[in-house]
Amino acid sequence: MKRLKKKKVNAGVVVNRNGSVSKEPDSGKKQKLAEIHQALNSDPVDIETLRRAAASKGGLLTDEVRRKVWPKLLNINVYDLPHKPGRDVRENHKDYNQVVLDVRRSMKRFPKGMPATDRGVLQEQLIDIILQVLKWSPQLHYYQGYHDVAVTLLLVAGERMAIAMLHTLSNHHLRDFMDPTMDSTKHILNYLMPILEQVDTKLHDFMMRSDVGTIFALSWLITWYGHVLSEFRHTLRLYDFFLASHPLMPIYLAATIVLYREKEVKKTECDMAMVHHLLSRIPQDLPYEFLIGQSLRLFDQYPPSLLAKRAELQSRKSLSISTFQSFQLSTLHQRPDSILQRLTRAQGSTPSRHTASQHWGLAAALPRDRGQLWGTGNRMVKMAVWGLSATLGAAVFAVAQTALDWGPDALLQLF
Repeated sequence: MKRLKKKKVNAGVVVNRNGSVSKEPDSGKKQKLAEIHQALNSDPVDIETLRRAAASKGGLLTDEVRRKVWPKLLNINVYDLPHKPGRDVRENHKDYNQVVLDVRRSMKRFPKGMPATDRGVLQEQLIDIILQVLKWSPQLHYYQGYHDVAVTLLLVAGERMAIAMLHTLSNHHLRDFMDPTMDSTKHILNYLMPILEQVDTKLHDFMMRSDVGTIFALSWLITWYGHVLSEFRHTLRLYDFFLASHPLMPIYLAATIVLYREKEVKKTECDMAMVHHLLSRIPQDLPYEFLIGQSLRLFDQYPPSLLAKRAELQSRKSLSISTFQSFQLSTLHQRPDSILQRLTRAQGSTPSRHTASQHWGLAAALPRDRGQLWGTGNRMVKMAVWGLSATLGAAVFAVAQTALDWGPDALLQLF
């Protein structure tokens, strides 16, 4: 499938065939892209540089870059992906009806103007992605809002890669939300007030007097803000940040948002319903780069271990937190894509369905052996065709090209 052609109309501006306008990257962005490219091709892959790039201003910049970096952040090899789910994945699944209802109601999560037929294809893929992950990991329990995470991964990376990423996230970052009860989720929410108390005692006391609790932030947390943000670009920016960060970073961002709105909150009547009404409606014009920077500073100044001790939160064990260090260590020994592709070709075969089920079964929650390293793509493939890897099917690629923003042509000259 051909790339959408772009043309320059004046200095620094590019008009895409679909009518959208994008700016050419400035020198800072070019430097960042060059650093990302170098990190991806280091042996082992320079994960720390990729994490810094994802968290720093602008995040990963384009979806083409995300398709290369997100798998690395999650220790996934695009040459060892699970097969696309068969129709049998839906048979007699206990969550099938609820998943279908939630996916059918998710129209706003797809790009505006997308044809109904294309959206219908993606919704069917979304149902299969969710049910496949739940089938592989019966210890995981579906929750409403899970589809908001899944659809973000699908729109960026395509069906097969979305399955791999969602499975890893479900066994790590999202694990506490997937217990049979909400006890673990409430535990994570309980970090919010201690953060506020450390930074702004008066705001904390006001919210305590109002008895507003923390439920207003529930949908923020369990969907990584995907459900409450109207601009997909903002959702992507936050996913860059969260994928590179500690599992509790979404709650630090929630605290940062509340602190940013401190004057609004204090002017509100000190009443549970009034304060909840204000906070539950997240503004769409937030300064995300500023808030991300503030969240990082709060995390460094008041780490989870400190908050847990002060707030007596250590009584409940968080699976997301307890496995995070091992998960991070498991990402540090990945091979660059060129080597992974060469090894795959040398083996002369692709993973079988049996192999895929082993890779994505219960053992996937544990640190992997260094001999089974996950990575992405091909070192020699330019950014112009990053989206043509095994992560994208033809239908998704067509939709992505017409519905999502692609990097400007100037980026292709870097490599």
